[in-house]
Amino acid sequence: MSAHTPDIKLLFEPRTIAVIGASHDPNKIGYKIVQNIVSNGYGGRVFPVNPKGGEIVGLRAYASVRDIPDEIDVALIVVPAKAVFQTVQECAAHGVKFVPIISSGFSEVGNLEEERKIVAYARAHGMRVLGPNIFGLYSVTPSLNASFGPREIPKGNVAIVTQSGALGVAMIGKAAAEKMGLSAIISVGNKADIDEADLLEYLVPHAETRVILMYIEGVKNGERLVTSLKRASKQKPIIVIKAGRSRRGAIAAASHTGSLAGATEVFDAIMKQCGVLRAESIREAFHWCKFLATSVLPRGAETVIITNGGGVGVLATDACETYSVELYDDLQVLEKIFSPVTPEFGSTKNPIDLTGQATAADYDQALAAAQRSDAIHAVIALYCETALFDIASFEPMIERNFRAFQAQGKPVVFSALGGEKVERLTETLRHRGVPIFADVTEAVSCLGALYEHHRYVTQPEEPVESFELDTSALEKILEAARRERRGFLLAHEAQQLLRIARIPVPRSAIARTLEEAVRYAEEIGYPVVLKVVSRDILHKSDVGGVALDLDNAHEVADAYGAILHNCRTYKPGAVIDGIEVSRQVPPGTQIIIGARRDPSFGPIVMVGLGGIYVEVMKDVSFRALPIGRQDALNMLKELKSYPLLLGVRGEERRDVDAVIEVLLRVGALLLASEGISDIEINPLIVYEHGRGGIAVDARVLLAEGGYL
Repeated sequence: MSAHTPDIKLLFEPRTIAVIGASHDPNKIGYKIVQNIVSNGYGGRVFPVNPKGGEIVGLRAYASVRDIPDEIDVALIVVPAKAVFQTVQECAAHGVKFVPIISSGFSEVGNLEEERKIVAYARAHGMRVLGPNIFGLYSVTPSLNASFGPREIPKGNVAIVTQSGALGVAMIGKAAAEKMGLSAIISVGNKADIDEADLLEYLVPHAETRVILMYIEGVKNGERLVTSLKRASKQKPIIVIKAGRSRRGAIAAASHTGSLAGATEVFDAIMKQCGVLRAESIREAFHWCKFLATSVLPRGAETVIITNGGGVGVLATDACETYSVELYDDLQVLEKIFSPVTPEFGSTKNPIDLTGQATAADYDQALAAAQRSDAIHAVIALYCETALFDIASFEPMIERNFRAFQAQGKPVVFSALGGEKVERLTETLRHRGVPIFADVTEAVSCLGALYEHHRYVTQPEEPVESFELDTSALEKILEAARRERRGFLLAHEAQQLLRIARIPVPRSAIARTLEEAVRYAEEIGYPVVLKVVSRDILHKSDVGGVALDLDNAHEVADAYGAILHNCRTYKPGAVIDGIEVSRQVPPGTQIIIGARRDPSFGPIVMVGLGGIYVEVMKDVSFRALPIGRQDALNMLKELKSYPLLLGVRGEERRDVDAVIEVLLRVGALLLASEGISDIEINPLIVYEHGRGGIAVDARVLLAEGGYL
């Protein structure tokens, strides 16, 4: 935070607040905001601003912010869009620190220029802008409801950051219905200035916030957000709901990496990399928030299912696999713990089946045994309604055990399935804060979210290696392309780039005559490959610009002529700089490795199953750069084709370390020059362990504006 930037704490905990555009009409937003601030018990000073003066909600209204005698920390702007800039100028002159702009009519309707002008002026005068196009904010610490949402907001430990104002208002009502208290809810709207990363600076150290929920429609400054999320997720669970699953409009069609990097795929991967929990729905997000806000982190991974029905136990087991919840499987220990409370025709295997005759007392004993055992770290307790159901005994038993598990520091979730009495039981206990669900999957998903957060918190920080690259040689290659107004490197230039990064490539040479092609083939050694080198032909194989497995001079001569004919037929005016003659590398496992500058998240890296079917299989994994070796290995493990690298059907294990090395070095190349937008190796041929790999084909695109 610079000397000219106000402390974000003052946005959430202002000493003084003005409402510019406060209204005398109770049906107007400008009135509702003042009313909410006053009625919620805010202890600071409140200044309504209205040109007519008078009183609003019992407070003196000032004709202008310039007339207010006090220094103002926060000035909410609720005036028409055309008057906002002048209002911002007046706020700046008065020394206001934060201006949440409720008004709409800016970039969301195409009025981007006005929005930028407002932010530029505000920042130049040491003032920050929240919004525009927001519903306001709520902060529990000063008991401030500066919004036009519901007047009563339940106090609690969950903070919500939302890009959608209408959805944010609805979330307040939903939180109240779910008996989930909020520590803050803040609308970011168009995110013209203040964004999620700014708000995390306050919410992460905020003592009353235990869980942070974010609704995101789009990411603007992704690199900064990634840095903030990585740090924040180490301290508190962060849950994200992301709207929009379509592919980005600006996809680089000339790059597999670009075409595979859909919004959802990249967003999911990077959120996982940052330790963020992505919920599929508001319902799921609220379940997770409520559970994580009250649950403790587990001491280990061993989980036990206790049930009175085999079927529901199987459903829970399946859900545990889906949500990466590990089930304890030491049969001897389980028998010792649970045999005293399990009938002979029951089962002490996990799931523990107490059978359909189990009573509340049986559950009580089984849960107590699980609670006492140091070998068990978490419990999933399931109940199917039977003729022995007794609500008078089950309700207090479940709540009592939940409190006991909490005191013990051991997570527990419950699920009860049955008729109206069970539904009422579930609703009653949920309102008392007990994590009980009618759906088994919902119960397990909460525990899965807790474990995912636990794994991120406990994993050690991984160092990121730096690679020394000859940046002057790199820039020299890029400059040659810029001079020729090319948006990509030619094949031999791309190979030079890989050599700078010490990525193995086949021996090759550029032939400009048939005689040169034959001579180079003899020098390199058969078999060889011929590829066209042309600034006008990027996808060489698609137009017959590649010939493989050439074993003698006669085949080289035939292929040379065929490539020229094919390319000139495809594009008669194409400039052909020559034919590349390369060593035909031995077969191996084909991998694709790419790196690009994502429109939202900046530099990202990708690895997947390579070859000609890469866009059909779409077996790829993404990360934001930079990454370490363990993260690179995790990317490989996410691939469905990862077993191919481990050796299948008698094949030897492939050189995984070589793949990781190339992945890291491709990322280093992208980071070394802002003039590069995309780097792609397809395929990287990977051999047996210890024999490395070789980059057969590479494609490098220049950043937009990176050439003259």
